Amino acid sequence: MGGFFGVASKNDCVNDLFYGTDYHSHLGTRRGGLAVSNAHGYQRSIHNIENDYFRSKFEPDLPDLQGNCGIGIISDHDAQPLIIGSHLGTFAIVTVGKIQNIEVLAQKASGRKLHFSEMSGGEINPTELVAMLITEEDSFEAGIQNAQQVIQGSCSMLVLTPKGIYAARDRLGRTPVIIGKKQDAYAASSETCAFANLDYEIAHFLGPGEIVLISAEGYEQRKAPGNVMQVCSFLWVYYGYPASSYEGINVESVRYRCGAALARNDAVAIDCVAGIPDSGTGHAIGYANERGIPYIRPFVKYTPTWPRSFMPQNQTRRDLVARMKLIPIQSLIEGKRILFCEDSIVRGTQLKDKVQTLYVAGAKEVHMRPACPTLIYPCEFLNFSASRSTMDLIGRQAVRELEGSEDAHLDQYAVAGTDRHTAMVKAIEKNLGLSSLKYQRLEDLIEAIGLPKHRLCTHCWDGSSFF
Repeated sequence: MGGFFGVASKNDCVNDLFYGTDYHSHLGTRRGGLAVSNAHGYQRSIHNIENDYFRSKFEPDLPDLQGNCGIGIISDHDAQPLIIGSHLGTFAIVTVGKIQNIEVLAQKASGRKLHFSEMSGGEINPTELVAMLITEEDSFEAGIQNAQQVIQGSCSMLVLTPKGIYAARDRLGRTPVIIGKKQDAYAASSETCAFANLDYEIAHFLGPGEIVLISAEGYEQRKAPGNVMQVCSFLWVYYGYPASSYEGINVESVRYRCGAALARNDAVAIDCVAGIPDSGTGHAIGYANERGIPYIRPFVKYTPTWPRSFMPQNQTRRDLVARMKLIPIQSLIEGKRILFCEDSIVRGTQLKDKVQTLYVAGAKEVHMRPACPTLIYPCEFLNFSASRSTMDLIGRQAVRELEGSEDAHLDQYAVAGTDRHTAMVKAIEKNLGLSSLKYQRLEDLIEAIGLPKHRLCTHCWDGSSFF
């Protein structure tokens, strides 16, 4: 995944750029970068943040960065921002998303005798590819539209130019872009939570495919939004920050409603409700409030020394970090029938370990209620699950166990209430050692978010998709 932040100000923008970008740290753990423009040109700083925090890496660089306009990114993929020289002039660029047809686009570029300078591990830098697509046209507006039209998947971007910052949301709006304003400055962000403590207020949610040009005086629409939107539902379920809003809908409020929906469809006898921290907490509070059952914290996170575990490249280390960060409280667990809410179950490896930890600590029963349906299809549109193959998904593992093939009858396994779906859930329940397992129904998740289904991407659960 990833997230970006950009500022155009009448004053020096570096402080806002630094903290605004840092507020996207929950979206990535691999690389961070900042670029600013001033009278002398462009300045840039990029660091690996796999074993440290964005603030720790970039704070020493701040005295050397000066400018009234800048862009920043936290990414789990390529090193950004890139600074590009072209017939349009020099510009800096950051991107968020996933280009499904990158090889096809690269081959077309090779056919035109173009080359790529940014190669890491033998792979083409997707941000450089986007920059190349932009420079095929005679203006930034036309170039960004060109990129939006030919890219399959998703690509939102900020482009820092002498005229200001172009902010563009991907063609189907899978990732959000929001404009904020305050006196003497405007900003563009992937997350609205970056605005509040920097004194920005929300000015505009970009629509799918919309392009605006931001300056210190305001923002001007350069391309109107399209009519079709497929915003990622997982923003509200999992990787969005609780204080953020997308399409005007707050993340934490949706999680409360998800938990309440789980509770209304449940009558299991339990003593208490808990959430797998952090993203499961809001769902659990909604469940506990709806049923009037005490909410407890049988796990606490120890964070002072452990790095983030959102998406380390090494899965074994990711599992280890997740285990070591959560400390059980035996006095709250022993003898209890505990129901846990979680945002989702992907592979199940970490959850299985947590369930065993609870039983060792004396839990009488352990029930699980994920806030979304069973994950059956890997994400094709965002990099947050790029490293997961089909058989990494616990739902597909259960299908293979039941059918001998992970691809059999997926349309039936995706629908709650069918015999095959029920059998799949029972297989997962047994595999994880749970007393009971019950997933959120897709229609209840959609209702909790509050947007029509045709405006949400639900591919992970039902396989529906648009390119």
